[in-house]
Amino acid sequence: MAEPGAHELQVSVVSADSEIWTGTAKQVVAKTTIGEIGLLAGHEPVLGILASGEVRITTTDGSVVTAKAEEGFLSMQNNVVTIVAGAAELL
Repeated sequence: MAEPGAHELQVSVVSADSEIWTGTAKQVVAKTTIGEIGLLAGHEPVLGILASGEVRITTTDGSVVTAKAEEGFLSMQNNVVTIVAGAAELL
């Protein structure tokens, strides 16, 4: 996996059986069991439990990719965001 730039996130959204989306982004917003979380480059490392809902990814060109994710977790460390869901699909 390529090293993301200083102001970019490297994002992977995967379900139990397939990769849903991978690329670079400026921002990721996801619903967790304690509320929504927004992630930008430089965010402290985090591990969260996903709640059923949308994951919104703002790519480096400004477009928004939206995925539906159910049950799983998200992690972020060193500008690498990984979202692993039991079920996920692009909307």
